Amino acid sequence: MAILGVDDFKSKIRGGGARPNLFKATVNFPAYAGGDVELTSFLCRAAQLPASEFAVINVPFRGRQLKVAGDRTFGTWNVSMYNDTTMETRNAMERWMNGINAHTVNTGLTNPIDYQADLIVEQLDKDGSTTKTYNFRGAFPTAVGQIDLSYEDNDTIEQFGVEFQVQYWESNTTS
Repeated sequence: MAILGVDDFKSKIRGGGARPNLFKATVNFPAYAGGDVELTSFLCRAAQLPASEFAVINVPFRGRQLKVAGDRTFGTWNVSMYNDTTMETRNAMERWMNGINAHTVNTGLTNPIDYQADLIVEQLDKDGSTTKTYNFRGAFPTAVGQIDLSYEDNDTIEQFGVEFQVQYWESNTTS
């Protein structure tokens, strides 16, 4: 029978546990968007490690449903960004989206290679080393969120969200 004391727990949790505030997100921009990758990494205030999902195929057989693994699906990847007074990161996101589909003429780049880029999120250890890496392949933004403005907001920094579509992701333990 397992002993469930606090000392047993401490002996099992390595490194004091993974910390959600120790991460680095790297947004690589297409050349035409002109984004600063290093600045964007610093201004990224929140991101996610991705989920992994399969669809399920139900196969009827003699009154029962046999469940068979279906195709893998990849959800969106969302980040929350701090905004600085230059608005450089937001401007780059807007240029990226405008290249995909312009605001005025509803046209844009037609070759996905021209507007898709790879994005990376890394889980960091307390010593700064990388413990887990996810590479989002063929990503592009589909939403740049609003920034709420108010005379009542003091002692805050503007933030906005960005939603990316991804073709698939790989990690340092999968391919």
